[in-house]
Amino acid sequence: MAHLRTAMDSAFWDFDVSSSQTLVGTAKAVPGGPFPLDGARASRTLRIQQVSFLGNGFPLGILPSFSPTAHKELGSFSLQSLLLKFPAADWWVGLVGQFRPKKVISSIKEDIISDLDNLELLPALKDVATMVLDKTLYSYGLCSQFSPTPFSSVFASTEEHGDRKGRRHKAMFYHRLPHHDINLEAAWPELFIDHKGQYWEVPESLSLDLSSLKSESGLRYRVGLHKNGGVPRALYHTDGGDPPLTLMPGLCAKAAFSLEKNRYLWGGKEQKQGVTETTDEAEPSYDVRLKDPHAAISGIVGGTFSAWFGGSDTVGTNGDGNLAIHNKRSPLNADLFGSLCYTYQHGSFRKDFCDLTRLDARLDISSGSAFAKRVFNGFKKSIDDLERSKSTPRLNLIFQQQIAGPIVFRVDSRLMLGSTSVKRGPHVEDTILSLNYSFKLLESGKAVFWFSPKRKEGMVELRLFEF
Repeated sequence: MAHLRTAMDSAFWDFDVSSSQTLVGTAKAVPGGPFPLDGARASRTLRIQQVSFLGNGFPLGILPSFSPTAHKELGSFSLQSLLLKFPAADWWVGLVGQFRPKKVISSIKEDIISDLDNLELLPALKDVATMVLDKTLYSYGLCSQFSPTPFSSVFASTEEHGDRKGRRHKAMFYHRLPHHDINLEAAWPELFIDHKGQYWEVPESLSLDLSSLKSESGLRYRVGLHKNGGVPRALYHTDGGDPPLTLMPGLCAKAAFSLEKNRYLWGGKEQKQGVTETTDEAEPSYDVRLKDPHAAISGIVGGTFSAWFGGSDTVGTNGDGNLAIHNKRSPLNADLFGSLCYTYQHGSFRKDFCDLTRLDARLDISSGSAFAKRVFNGFKKSIDDLERSKSTPRLNLIFQQQIAGPIVFRVDSRLMLGSTSVKRGPHVEDTILSLNYSFKLLESGKAVFWFSPKRKEGMVELRLFEF
């Protein structure tokens, strides 16, 4: 089924969204907004390990990606490759590099060809060398993962982009308990992305979270501390919008709980009992998570409570880089959230053709208080865009269709069931298109080629045992 736990996880500051803007392949979702698309959820596998594995299937181990930059002459297209790696039993170190070829290709067409037409070979070669050595074309990232115990992991990375100022650093500690997970994460700066596709850089970000595993009753809970340091800044120039209040400086203590339930209408685990072991062995599914045709209804409800300390002076920079004074952030907040999902799957993803068609439709309410307030006020149109965004339900649709063999086409869409100041009536708010290639030997592993028309970004990812 679709990720129902996204409803609670995205309320915190460590929810990873796939992004080609960083060499670690992730950015954090801004908490407090609409739930991110399931297709945008980042892979749990380290990006540098993804490049190492997926590079075996690409020429020279080079992976393509698309990521807009402030310098248009550099273009969005880039090439990534693993330059060095030192793997060990409990330790992994790697160096990944990125190159943007558009500027070089354009210059060759314009300048070098004209030099060759004039039989000036030496100046042409000098021009090529000058362009190839241009540091704005290159980015590099060094990362290391160490597992001191079977239940703990330490991760550290640093990266530098030639077209941007400064470096980006990240450190993380993860520890698994019998029924809980502990996660400590720090970044300077940290990159966040809001539901509009706008990126924000927070100079300092520190998070500590304790989350429970889902119990048999479907109950999960989570508590955490988060600290923002410094003034958030838009990564690229925008229309002058203000930074989200949840990214402004201050310390926040947050707690959340959720109760998740699901019910099979037909198929699923019940039908699997009627499938013989011989059939399973003779025709294994391309993905064990997509092997059972079924129809099901699932839902989740929960609540959050947060308390802010400090940072009441909410002064930040808007998209134009100018100082702006924002509305004061409430020191105490409590809210409810919920999602209701219907899933239908035809086929067991065993045959080479016409053996998988799947649809997930999920209705999300990210802020129960804002939704109730708007209902009581009779859906008045006089509210601002922020309140309208929080109070309007979203419909998330996921459609998957087998093309041939292990190749599946997937569309993730989020529909806003209301109007904005720009668009009237229900409309598509975000979409991600992807082609998935499943590796049968990995049971539930796939290469995902995704593209976001809204962000104009795309990349190749490896996802293991993920929906």
